[in-house]
Amino acid sequence: MRTLLKVTMPVGAGAPNVKDGTIERVLGETANRLRPEAAYFYPENGHRTAIMVFDLKSPSDLPTITEPLFTELNASVEMFPVMNAEDLKKGLAAYQEQNAALRH
Repeated sequence: MRTLLKVTMPVGAGAPNVKDGTIERVLGETANRLRPEAAYFYPENGHRTAIMVFDLKSPSDLPTITEPLFTELNASVEMFPVMNAEDLKKGLAAYQEQNAALRH
């Protein structure tokens, strides 16, 4: 399932992780493991933030994805199922078919 991973890292507690390379290492290892179709890094609400869009193969993969982010970066982690434009088009067509069938 296409999934958006959002990682938010604390500023103060994260400063040593920037200096010693932990952030770069952990985010790099995460990206290597997930092979995201897109990854972006930016400040949000005063916090270091990263987002990656990847294919979540199984819910049982969640601990291997999230635990390094929790334990090594003290990060907040959120995940959301997401669609690209093709997925949305397919979903809307299915919705329209379903509604048409219900009306008859």
